[in-house]
Amino acid sequence: MKRFVLKAALALVAVSAFAITSAQAQVRELKMASQNPKGHPITEGAFKFAELVAAKSGGKIKVNVFPGGTLGSDMAVASAMQGGTIDFNVGNSGILAAQVPAFAIYDFPFMFTNTKEADAVVDGPFGKMMHKKLEEKGLVGLGYFELGFRNMTNSKRPLNKVEDIAGLKFRVIPSPINLAWVKALGANPVPMAFGEVYGALESKAIDGQENPLTVIAANKFYEVQKNLALTNHVYNPQSVVMSKKTWDSFNAADKKILVDATTEAAKFQRELTRKQAAELVDTLKKNGMNVTEFGPAELAKFADKMRPVIASFGVSVGQDVVSQLQAELAKARQAAATPAKAAAKPAAKPAAK
Repeated sequence: MKRFVLKAALALVAVSAFAITSAQAQVRELKMASQNPKGHPITEGAFKFAELVAAKSGGKIKVNVFPGGTLGSDMAVASAMQGGTIDFNVGNSGILAAQVPAFAIYDFPFMFTNTKEADAVVDGPFGKMMHKKLEEKGLVGLGYFELGFRNMTNSKRPLNKVEDIAGLKFRVIPSPINLAWVKALGANPVPMAFGEVYGALESKAIDGQENPLTVIAANKFYEVQKNLALTNHVYNPQSVVMSKKTWDSFNAADKKILVDATTEAAKFQRELTRKQAAELVDTLKKNGMNVTEFGPAELAKFADKMRPVIASFGVSVGQDVVSQLQAELAKARQAAATPAKAAAKPAAKPAAK
């Protein structure tokens, strides 16, 4: 009898061990890269995405987030994703121009005037059409986070007018349009991977850089840059991109989990970005930055200098893509203006009795 009980107990332990091992084997672990450090809204959005995927999949899909560029530069990560060794990346949409030239349109200066326009464009047919172009390059676009509007910092002098930019050495995202628009301002563009920027600023190898306020604060650029100009010259959507090799290995139900998690995480991430951006000017001032703001006249001069650049790159991007973006922007602006017109319309007089 004792022998029987012992055998039964051992069998139960073996079955339990097998069940645990099987459950563990069913958990699929994936890698997600982010260039920004932990605490930045982009990385927080990535962690929210991982949390949502785990919850929606009942724990069977686990996304491990690697912040701070630990998996390599955006270019290196894109290559690894095409090879299937990294599964996700949250990166500047304009950098994807290295795979699909049309993505350079996301780096066109002064295309968007506010975040409502940006949301309407990237969440609508245009944003989906752009991501669809990635599939033949081994990548799948799941949605868009937000880096925000870019501003200029430098260690040489305050920027009060467009002419003050001339002669400065500015780090730029490594893409032709960024080289072109900085040259158009009379400055010297230095293409550089993001992970190298702080060191280059500290050593004075470059004078300045341009990024949204959340990036400037999270990466402590105020330690090596004393002048900030609020130019809002480029709006940066961030593409949540997946390796097509990984994507194709999932069934339809799991693909829906990934897309739904991206949509929910994007809403959380954009709200966080905008909340932080609204508070960061005072924070950066407290950390010793001298903050200036281009007035309407200077911004108009800035935009005028960008027109030849936009016209030139409109050819390489494709006039069809430019036209589609302009049409989507026109619709967004019309939709934004319509409620205001309705509100301004005088109320009808009551009928005479």
